[in-house]
Amino acid sequence: MQHNSLGLKENWQQFSLLVLVNAFVGGMVGMERSILPQLAEQEFQLAAKTAILSFIIVFGITKALTNYFAGTLANQFGRKNLLIFGWLFALPVPFLLIHAPSWTWIIVANIFLGINQGLAWSSTVVMKIDLVGPKNRGFAMGINEAAGYLAVGAVAFMSANLANHYAIRPYPFYIGMLLSIFGLLISIFLIKDTRGHVQLEGEKSVTPLLSNLFKDTSWRHPNLGSISQGGLVNNLNDGMIWGLFPILLLSKGFSNSEMAQIIAIYPMVWGISQLFTGKLADKFPKKFLLFWGMCLQGFAILGFIWSQTFLAFASLSVLLGLGTAIVYPTFLAAIADNTHPSQRAQCIGIYRLWRDLGYAFGALLTGLLADFWSVDTAIFAIGLLTIFSSMVILIRMRPVS
Repeated sequence: MQHNSLGLKENWQQFSLLVLVNAFVGGMVGMERSILPQLAEQEFQLAAKTAILSFIIVFGITKALTNYFAGTLANQFGRKNLLIFGWLFALPVPFLLIHAPSWTWIIVANIFLGINQGLAWSSTVVMKIDLVGPKNRGFAMGINEAAGYLAVGAVAFMSANLANHYAIRPYPFYIGMLLSIFGLLISIFLIKDTRGHVQLEGEKSVTPLLSNLFKDTSWRHPNLGSISQGGLVNNLNDGMIWGLFPILLLSKGFSNSEMAQIIAIYPMVWGISQLFTGKLADKFPKKFLLFWGMCLQGFAILGFIWSQTFLAFASLSVLLGLGTAIVYPTFLAAIADNTHPSQRAQCIGIYRLWRDLGYAFGALLTGLLADFWSVDTAIFAIGLLTIFSSMVILIRMRPVS
């Protein structure tokens, strides 16, 4: 009979394997993030802006809806089974991208990818929270998110190099084949389910059960509702950066090399910093970390409008990455703090539904604002919206003992 105990030290082997698996999950996104615009333009004669917009919307909506169902499925079928199921959806993605005769195939591939991300990433998040217990949740989420997003950047760099040295297809997508196969095999043979850890923590938890999980997590519970709207706005501004930042830099006269360096700073700072910022959520009030992190994002975004030099854009990208690194693991740790262990997976799924819908909302909103007014108008609106979101957190959230 397996003995379950809570704690990072007590479960370091399973925790480390889950970190590795989540890096593979992030790598699946990185595989195509840097080369989809080239693929759209060179092989399908689409404008890069249209291609990016369609990718973000399809991927965001699919991943968001999958996140929502992942919470319920995790309780019904087990976390490990959900993780394995997520990897099965990843297997066709590289083949669809390699052999796609039309852009429709690319969209279908990203539907599969969105399902993979929703199931597999959600599973690793929930399983790590199950393993570590309440003491090191922030640190655990920092490691989890750092591994995932550093892998996004690293694989994006690798796939771009392969595309530049050889061809856009098929070589970059061979990375996805390896990631999906190894991710599936590790999940089947090495990962253990964590439902026993949930039961153990549930026996000691004094957190009250929520009466309506969707309403409470989405808006009715002051803390959970604040977290959900903050997550949505966070990914909304990330979607804007993803789609409009290259266009803004191009309008400022930067070379391709300078643009690549500036664009790389934000996700790299975001990814690396989470190794340290996640621990802050275990030591300081989460409400104030979320407030200051969102504020930092908002003011950094506004600063892009008036920046002209490489140093200015690089500095603001560092600040934006730090702000995002402060809030990303803290959101997840705060959700866990405010929910009973038996409802945790579902509440995280609902939170991640709203968070990842931010990608789709961000692409649509910024696209419309940029088309009807200007790129600067879109950036200004998103910056103000991010600061407003921080004020919601400051006013509405209550401290948790």
